[in-house]
Amino acid sequence: MRTAEGPRTAIPRKATPRTIVIWTLVALVGAAGWSVLALSRGEDVSAAWMVAAALGSYAIAYRFYAKFIAYRVLRVDRTRATPAERLNNGIDFHPTDRRVLLGHHFAAIAGAGPLVGPVLAAQMGYLPGTVWIIAGVVFAGAVQDMVVLFFSTRRDGRSLGQMAREEIGPFGGAAALIAAFVIMIVLLGVLALVVVNALAQSPWGTFSIAMTVPIALLMGFYLRVLRPGRVSEVSLIGVALLLLALVAGRWVAESSWAGAFTLAPATLVVWLVAYGFIASILPVWMLLAPRDYLSTFMKIGTIVLLALGVVIALPTLRMDAVTDFARRGDGPVFAGSLFPFVFITIACGALSGFHALISSGTTPKMIQKETQVRMIGYGSMLMESSVAVMALVAACIIDPGLYFAMNAPSGVVGTTVQSASEAVRQMGYVISPDDLAAAARRVEEQTLLSRTGGAPTLAVGVSEIFSKVTGGGLRAFWYHFAIMFEALFILTALDAGTRVGRFMLQDMLGNIYRPFRNVSWKPGLVLTSAAVTGLWGYFLWVGVHEPLGGINQLFPIFGISNQLLAAVALAVCTTLLVKSGRLKWAWITGIPLAWDATVTLTASWQKVFSSDPRVGFFEQRSVYQDGIDAGKVLPPAKDMDDMHTIVTNSTVDGVLSAVLALLIVVVIADAARVCVRHVRRPALSTLSEAPYVESKIVAPAGLIPTQEEKAERREAERDAVGAGQDG
Repeated sequence: MRTAEGPRTAIPRKATPRTIVIWTLVALVGAAGWSVLALSRGEDVSAAWMVAAALGSYAIAYRFYAKFIAYRVLRVDRTRATPAERLNNGIDFHPTDRRVLLGHHFAAIAGAGPLVGPVLAAQMGYLPGTVWIIAGVVFAGAVQDMVVLFFSTRRDGRSLGQMAREEIGPFGGAAALIAAFVIMIVLLGVLALVVVNALAQSPWGTFSIAMTVPIALLMGFYLRVLRPGRVSEVSLIGVALLLLALVAGRWVAESSWAGAFTLAPATLVVWLVAYGFIASILPVWMLLAPRDYLSTFMKIGTIVLLALGVVIALPTLRMDAVTDFARRGDGPVFAGSLFPFVFITIACGALSGFHALISSGTTPKMIQKETQVRMIGYGSMLMESSVAVMALVAACIIDPGLYFAMNAPSGVVGTTVQSASEAVRQMGYVISPDDLAAAARRVEEQTLLSRTGGAPTLAVGVSEIFSKVTGGGLRAFWYHFAIMFEALFILTALDAGTRVGRFMLQDMLGNIYRPFRNVSWKPGLVLTSAAVTGLWGYFLWVGVHEPLGGINQLFPIFGISNQLLAAVALAVCTTLLVKSGRLKWAWITGIPLAWDATVTLTASWQKVFSSDPRVGFFEQRSVYQDGIDAGKVLPPAKDMDDMHTIVTNSTVDGVLSAVLALLIVVVIADAARVCVRHVRRPALSTLSEAPYVESKIVAPAGLIPTQEEKAERREAERDAVGAGQDG
């Protein structure tokens, strides 16, 4: 029988004096970190203060703000069956242990963004990035992920676009569906390109990452067939095999087998497309969930070691708190002012629309209990934000001159250490040619000049931190380990993202042909998986063969697209809060929506209409078209064909930026209309929420079961034994 709301939501007990003391100390640690970062002017600042500010803020936010939203606002119901339990078919719907699902969700959302974005944003200084990464995740990013996960779970795991269509209406919903799917293909193509660039000609990374597939298959069958429920056992086996694969990767790279795993970019494209298709159609328990869970050990392990390394080595933040580029907006890494472009550049580390697709894709079809949305939705995003903080630390502890020599394009720093040293001097920083050459030798690279994209800079920072703990002789090892670590980080977002793209396309086609609404319908499953992998695979293939074409053409709109998608997610969440009787709590997603829409639409306006050719797409098009008319070749073009390609790319990017911004405006306006109508005439509103079904699953809400949850588990086990004896 359905019980009263209070007992079902099981709001935790009041704090004891002991917990008050503990959380006061945590708050003081965080406050001390923020005070040092904010008030320091000119003196040396240890990176440990950034770690203290982040960890203290995360702990307070998870303990209080996330719990408040879960139990007071969303009113999670531990007795309500989730789609994983009600619709369990062993393919897409499958109740998954919370520890495995936490690993899957974190691995799926943590792609290139939290590693690369903060590194690029470091050109503005360490303070703006730190503030946005931490405040953004606490009040926007983690809230979005948890609320989307909750509402999707209540709607049989519906995709974000389909929820928009059902709850906002066909007009705004259609705009959301189209925008979300187009943005998803762009995001997947960019993620795949980063993986290709990281693994090309790298036998160590290719071998180690390839080995995670058979290890994951073993773990999947172990949990499903050999030893069901033995998560601790399979975790130990998986971690041991993963460490062996990492070590063996270096052996392979130094052996006669190296040639077999030294793959050209075009070959990697074929393998990635094939892997994406297979991972999208196999049952989630077989490959996707265990592989992501396995990857999480390496991801979290590395980030924890980085944090410990910072605490032990106490490296100094060598980048300015706020650089002149933040004021002038003429940075060599990316052009544009601090507002809005530092928020767009950081993206995934604080707020990411891509996460909303995972939270309304694979995860709601696998979660055991509604009470777990706090740990998996909010907690995973805090984990990703910690990755972004460590990436920012890694970028800000290296010599600023080396940072700008690595991240400025070759057209700015040239191709020699002498030209790079002079270019950096003109930026206001100093690094000698000998120091630039020595930095490359220390990590066993021929050159570090113009290693743009953020990944090599992060690897240098990681090697700097770890080598201070383990010794300078291992600096090159840690550099190449970090490069491989980044590729693994991103690949796990690619396979889950492909599956989510398949769900989105099935939801769209299901509005036309009903069988597609069953996401596990095999003909539809295969067709939509092929379509999604074919789309991002095509852009990736062209991008690999044409440096200015394919996905490279769409790369400049990656950050804006991601943040526009976040606006869609927050608009849907706000609408659902209003329509479900939670109007007084609508500010929880409404304020982040207003901020994100302001930032992203401002950035979109500037990218379309700015008169600065480094910022505005159409102004850039005009400059290069004038160059073509005058018979001149302008960098980065090498010939007239490249000039024409840049003109085409600028036109496409400008048009896409404008169209996507208009679609998001339509979604937000339609959502506002629905909210106003509900407030005025609630009787006209309908909710597509699935009916209540009582849950038979007993599972904890967090990683560590409470005493009450342990007692509930023991009682359920006794009941099961009794039922078996009676049978």
